[in-house]
Amino acid sequence: MSEAYDIAAIFRSYGQFVYTMLRSLGVGASDVDDAFQEVFVVIHRRLATYEERGTLRSWVYGICVRVAKDFRRRASRTREIATDEVPETIDTMTPAEHLGEQQARRILYAILDELDDDKRAVFVLFELEGLPMQEVAASLGCPVQTAYSRLRAAREAVDAALDRLRARRDVK
Repeated sequence: MSEAYDIAAIFRSYGQFVYTMLRSLGVGASDVDDAFQEVFVVIHRRLATYEERGTLRSWVYGICVRVAKDFRRRASRTREIATDEVPETIDTMTPAEHLGEQQARRILYAILDELDDDKRAVFVLFELEGLPMQEVAASLGCPVQTAYSRLRAAREAVDAALDRLRARRDVK
């Protein structure tokens, strides 16, 4: 491990990334703060054994994937009804823009929830985060071709879900 890494610097550099990834990986709004803490507990515990095979970002993402999987598993057992939290800052978006963004986010999360963990992780990392496939594969601990295969299957599933959504809207 490089001595250049310390937990405070990682927190400052990757805090927002971790939060966004946990939500994208299906951690509910009511659990995201706990999952966020868990990610940084794991990072702190494992930082001494971190091997620089990939990027630090992909290592952190791999931890996010595992923590999100655990939290989704726990949530499926308890099945709480999650509500969106009130934002702490004021922005310049109109109410209509907020509504559109919330609806788009709900649709995205619902579609991502239909994917299995492996496909979801590849899709989020590659399509939403824009990571190169080498990094995606490294962070998930799978061969690059396997990651491409999962991405293809995820894209097909997302396209099918969007087609179903469009068909329902056309019927109404």
